[in-house]
Amino acid sequence: MAKSDTRGDTKGGTARRPRSPKRTSQASRAARRPAAAKTETPYHHGALREALLQAAERVLERDGLGGLTLRAVAREAGVSHAAPTHHFGDLTGLVSELAAIGFRQFNAAMASACDTATSPLERALARPKAYVAYAQAHPGMYGLMFRTERLDYSRPSLHEAAESSFAGLANAISAMRQEPISGNALTIDQGAAIVRAWSMVHGFTMLLLDGRLEDILERLPAGTTAEQLLEAILKSTVAARMPSGT
Repeated sequence: MAKSDTRGDTKGGTARRPRSPKRTSQASRAARRPAAAKTETPYHHGALREALLQAAERVLERDGLGGLTLRAVAREAGVSHAAPTHHFGDLTGLVSELAAIGFRQFNAAMASACDTATSPLERALARPKAYVAYAQAHPGMYGLMFRTERLDYSRPSLHEAAESSFAGLANAISAMRQEPISGNALTIDQGAAIVRAWSMVHGFTMLLLDGRLEDILERLPAGTTAEQLLEAILKSTVAARMPSGT
């Protein structure tokens, strides 16, 4: 009888032990992972919405309304492209919330200017001067606030902020005319006074932002500024309607 071969059937007659599976540490596995193309900025969920709006304002003032897209805002904030959609739904939602912020800033600037005035005439001049100053400092935001076709006024934040802006104007006209004005029920004279004041200041602002006043300023005495020109316009119209002795 032949002896049994305890080595078993192996190539080359040499028995090999089965290899144990290699143990790979988590650290070594992580080291082999490809690095992310871009590191996203971590935000708490509540802070991300605010960060997106701040990023949107930067994009708007730097690149204009044409450059304000959801992807541009996400890139500016350093987050995923889906983040703006998650928080605002679409571009209309984003720009509407941004315009609401603009109106609140706008209203606060005019209220602060009126609070520091020391006489009725100064107070009457303070609001329109602050109006123009805000537009000069934030031309992109100012332009967005009056692009009605791009905004959704059914959003509560924008509706409330815009209504507050109108109420401030109505109150200013009420003080000038020394009569109560209800924003929901205007007389034709009250409506005309509100539109006249708004048209004058808004028109001046748009001419200034578009550079259309440069020719006139060059014809005025040397050193005359746009603010001085505005004040002269206001005094010739507002002061004439102020009660005597103010």
